[in-house]
Amino acid sequence: MAAASWYHRDISRVVAEELLAKAGRDGCFLVRDSESVSGAYALCLLFQRHVHTYRILPDDEGLLSVQTIQGIQAKCFRNLPDLIGAYQQPNNGLVTPLLYPVHRARQAADEDSDGEDGRGGRHVASTVPAGGAGAGAWLGAPVAGRTHISQQLHQRLQEQVHSSPASDFMGFMAEYLNHHLQLDLEALRHGHPQLRHLSTALVTACRALHRRIDFTLAGLETLARVFDPPVSPRSPAREQVSPGHRSPRPPAGASDPDLELLLNKISTVNHLLSSLEKKVLKSLQETVSRHNLALPSVAAAPPPAAKPLAVQSFEVKVGKSQRAALMVDVESGTVAISKRGSGSPEETIPQDKILQLIKYQSVQSKVRLVYDREPQRNLSKDFIFPSARKREAFCQLLQLMKIQHSNLDEPDLISVYVGTWNMGSTPPPRSLASWLTSRGLGRTQDETTACIPHDIYVIGTQENSLGDREWVEFLRASLKTLMAIDYRVVALQCLWSIKIVVLVKPEHERRISHVHTSSVKTGIANTLGNKGAVGVSFLFNGTSFGFVNCHLASGSEKTHRRNQNYSDILRSLVLGDKRLGAFDLTLRFTHLFWFGDLNYRLDMDVQDILVHITKKEFEALLAVDQLNLEREKNKVFLRFSEGDISFPPTYRYERGSRDSYMWQKFKPTGMRINVPSWCDRILWKSHPETHVVCNSYGCTDDIVTSDHSPVFATFEVGVTSQFVPKKAPGSGPEPLACIEWESIEVIVKTASRSKCYIEFHSYCLEEAQRSGENTSQSCDVPGFLKLGWSAKHLPVLNPILPDLEYLGDQHLLLSIKGVESCESYGECCIAMRSMISSMAQQFETFLFHRGEETGSMRGWMKVRVPKDRRSTRERLYEWISFEEEDAEPVADALTCPKPPLQHLRSRPHSLPEPASGYTNPAYFIFEGVP
Repeated sequence: MAAASWYHRDISRVVAEELLAKAGRDGCFLVRDSESVSGAYALCLLFQRHVHTYRILPDDEGLLSVQTIQGIQAKCFRNLPDLIGAYQQPNNGLVTPLLYPVHRARQAADEDSDGEDGRGGRHVASTVPAGGAGAGAWLGAPVAGRTHISQQLHQRLQEQVHSSPASDFMGFMAEYLNHHLQLDLEALRHGHPQLRHLSTALVTACRALHRRIDFTLAGLETLARVFDPPVSPRSPAREQVSPGHRSPRPPAGASDPDLELLLNKISTVNHLLSSLEKKVLKSLQETVSRHNLALPSVAAAPPPAAKPLAVQSFEVKVGKSQRAALMVDVESGTVAISKRGSGSPEETIPQDKILQLIKYQSVQSKVRLVYDREPQRNLSKDFIFPSARKREAFCQLLQLMKIQHSNLDEPDLISVYVGTWNMGSTPPPRSLASWLTSRGLGRTQDETTACIPHDIYVIGTQENSLGDREWVEFLRASLKTLMAIDYRVVALQCLWSIKIVVLVKPEHERRISHVHTSSVKTGIANTLGNKGAVGVSFLFNGTSFGFVNCHLASGSEKTHRRNQNYSDILRSLVLGDKRLGAFDLTLRFTHLFWFGDLNYRLDMDVQDILVHITKKEFEALLAVDQLNLEREKNKVFLRFSEGDISFPPTYRYERGSRDSYMWQKFKPTGMRINVPSWCDRILWKSHPETHVVCNSYGCTDDIVTSDHSPVFATFEVGVTSQFVPKKAPGSGPEPLACIEWESIEVIVKTASRSKCYIEFHSYCLEEAQRSGENTSQSCDVPGFLKLGWSAKHLPVLNPILPDLEYLGDQHLLLSIKGVESCESYGECCIAMRSMISSMAQQFETFLFHRGEETGSMRGWMKVRVPKDRRSTRERLYEWISFEEEDAEPVADALTCPKPPLQHLRSRPHSLPEPASGYTNPAYFIFEGVP
């Protein structure tokens, strides 16, 4: 059947409603894929400013019908066009006939890594599914009028596309079969066997191969010339063959000249590769023989033995002027304080006597140490370090000391390294030390902590030309050299040259479970893997992690395309617990890290950018950074965090140096400008009331093989273990904790009037629960629906364990779903820790769906815990707190009796504050604002 413009594939409900609202006429309609049932569709119809959604379901025979209420006979159709045609007639059960189709916008093709592919605007055409599940695949069904030969070939391509390792290449072939095969068949019928359209498709598909071969061939020829025998001054000069003139042009009437040239190039590469090893070996043998040299045997250097961490010394200021030194001995678990010039410590504090470390926000280099000196007495001292980086190094060493001497069976805190690098299709240098130890520019690790090994390394690359196994072993060898640890591979996922590798310390290998990997293509028509994303997810004991490495569309003008890439990845990556598959990807994990070559550029004249970079005026550039601007508009990365950027743009450098940017690139069609930009980024999003602190965020300044600089970030992340109740079960009934709701109010962005219910998910529940239908409903503000639930229509939830220590680490995921469509209007996450009380506590949060903010929720709830299950313990990361106000203490002053230190703790700066309002003005109808 012919492509139908009213079929919009897998657009979201929100986008569908926006398209219908723009059309604005009663009877406007479109069809999209159902979000709740695989293989089904949603018919969206506008009537009286409200969108009515009808589910189109396939039966066992693949026949399609509009879902009806019980007792009404369903009308069945063989395909969507027949169904739509029938419902364009009146009196068919819809609120109004289907009158005005809303057309699908054509999607422009993506480009290559530099935005210079030159493929034009061709893409795989969207086709209407013929029937049931799986019929919405991009390859589609044969178009009307296709001959029997064309149908056979199209069927073969469909069979091959999922099994062939070169399935991405088939996007070009699908376009050829859809649009140009008939023309070649017609030409063949008239005696012209050149298959001109097939040749054009192959040339287009192989254009990137031309450039790669030119690059490789030039290098091989250069290397071959190095080992050529010296030319005698009397002998004629050897003929110089330029890459562009290696073979004569084929005669007229032969096959396409571009294809002929490519074949000649491949033949030349094949010859050079097969002869180069012999040539080098012969040259070296002649050298050894001529100079009577002996070739030394090269023995592999043994890996360095693990060494205990040396005692680290910090120069500090105590009080207003007194100088002192702090000596941190991680191995022995002590901190020694000595006056400047004194040989012996004035005071030595064992790690178990250190009660709290308070980091001041107002003075970034200042810290307060609270420790136990006498029975029932605490002492506090303030220290000012030479820099904020030195303070952070001191705090990290104390944290490491606490961990090593904690005697815990399972960790409360781990360190996570995340790195991203567009390698520019060039092999890496021998050493990646600066990248893997977070040294260079920006917020970097201090030399005292740079070589402390992290628990998890997650490394994402783009345009990585190395083989998968070769790259993994190179990373493991690099870490073994630096850290003397043989890291284990948790996962490797690749999509063309986009790769993600997760490595973990050997002692943590048993703590990793439920590993999942996935990839999404966002290249041309979302079928080519030159752009896209790879992801890995797993559980570390009881904490879920997700990691996404992506390479988005290039070009300064492609902001909207990059946003769409992000949305496609968010919707299509299959990671995490399958039971949470209906939830927004950003809500499925305790901690989600998203990084890669995001390709967002700076919206400023290139000369102005260069001036700001020279003056290190990064704030002015960050104000015009496309990613920041799109995040401010809630277009992408909603509620994600990113570390402060204090390093220069990481793209586009001159290869071999970091002294200058190569912002000009000349093409046959003219000069292209690639402005210096922060293309390479690392962001993260965590569940509320969890612990995650970014300790470094920067780039290297000594890895120069690519036009991108490698970027790194390190994190301190709180984790939970599989909880074991301390109280043994008795013979009587176990007391239950319960989660009770007093009321919930929701406002969602929708033009629908559908009744809704709430689904409740949590790892602390045996199974998902659902509420009754909403008890109140209004749509006073156009485009928004306000819903309410009373306590009677909300379920009482009973967690599987009643212990306070366990419940304080749990979260609830809520989804607002339509009663008729079962599709989500938005999802959210609520932390149970602050809801534990005998009195109802208020909560409010945002709703998300498929990467968009779709509304808000607020209400009253409480988590009741039995009295004999209220014991808990302090986590290792809780002894470090943050203080906004800089209250000057009296030196060596005795403070109030221990242990109450809770009043000193404040929220870590990296954690988002509780929502105090709603970003969309319409949400203020909660407060009665018109």
